[in-house]
Amino acid sequence: MSALLGPGPGREQHYTPAQIRRFRVFASLFAFTMLVAVTANNVGVMWIAIEATTIVSAVIVPLTVSKASVEASWKYILIGSVGIALAFVGTVLGYFDFVTLVGQRESALNWTVLLANARVLHPPVIELAFVFILIGYGTKAGLAPMHTWLPDAHSEAPSALSAMMSGVLLAVALYAIVRWKAVVASVVGPVFPNRLLVGLGLLSLAVAALSLVIQRQYKRLLAYSSIEHTGLMCMGLALGPLGVFASMLHLVNHTVAKSMMFFLSGRILDRYGTPEIASVSGLLRVMPWTGGLFAAGMLALLGLPPFGMFLSGVHPAPRRLRRRAGLADGGGARLPRRSLRLAPRASESHALRRRAGRGAIGRGSGWAVLPLVGSVALLVILGVAVPAPMTALLHRIVEIAGR
Repeated sequence: MSALLGPGPGREQHYTPAQIRRFRVFASLFAFTMLVAVTANNVGVMWIAIEATTIVSAVIVPLTVSKASVEASWKYILIGSVGIALAFVGTVLGYFDFVTLVGQRESALNWTVLLANARVLHPPVIELAFVFILIGYGTKAGLAPMHTWLPDAHSEAPSALSAMMSGVLLAVALYAIVRWKAVVASVVGPVFPNRLLVGLGLLSLAVAALSLVIQRQYKRLLAYSSIEHTGLMCMGLALGPLGVFASMLHLVNHTVAKSMMFFLSGRILDRYGTPEIASVSGLLRVMPWTGGLFAAGMLALLGLPPFGMFLSGVHPAPRRLRRRAGLADGGGARLPRRSLRLAPRASESHALRRRAGRGAIGRGSGWAVLPLVGSVALLVILGVAVPAPMTALLHRIVEIAGR
């Protein structure tokens, strides 16, 4: 969808041909590296691919060069590189423990081989390795306290890149954690990794709850929402088979909803010319389809029926965890109340007419709403009944990582 709705000739985004080429090349590389990460059996190749995602996506963050966008890009590179270096340390520890006990093998870094021989590995070494791996890949997943790159990068990046980062990149990093959790649980049992996951999940929820209520920009609001939902998914992974099932279902719903919301935020930014929540009003009248879809997406992210996150959010978490999640969700509810007024303020109406007169608001872009309507429809379908093929896939994940 980023290829369809991202920067391109004749669209609402106002980029030069050089900027469009840069986005197309590096966004394609970004998608390729994420695809390699989730399909490679070798955990070393997976690590290389996730490291590459940082490099190729950081090039696009300052697509429109400004002090803020360049700073956000460097912050993303530095924090992401430190995190992935820690994941490398954990991977190396796991590799040397394997070859010491099992012997030198060309397939020593294959995840299936590690999982099959997990019971012979040294528990203390694997526990230490998982600490490094969880912090490292948790940095890429946006888990607190390693999350500080995420709001800046998302707020400065083009909306199409933000959709890929929040909707897909965070899921790829979480996928790497799930892989290693299955190995660690086979070595030392589920208690140790589950405690770490619950701790980081709770911390992420607490950070999101405190940060959501003070945000003044809608893209930063969505970024902190990603931290919240990643924390929820981490806690789900630590709550046994039902929790893992709910966590993976939540991941699918979050991918659809958050990608859609960032695309919509890009349309709002093009129209109003500001990322400030307080400066956006009358959205339902100025942009009826965009405003309606944005309101639906916000309701979906809040976990309300009939959307899929209502179904995946009702997982077997303790009551105090669900209460903490509700506090975090509440911060996002401010946006529709402030922005979805029926009419914009007089000063905003004048500014919108002036932008339209300068050609700042593109024409003929109504077709771009159709894929986003499809996203809302998919969220409703997932909230009513999970399709059988997806259920079978989720049950397979539970069999592997549901301890």
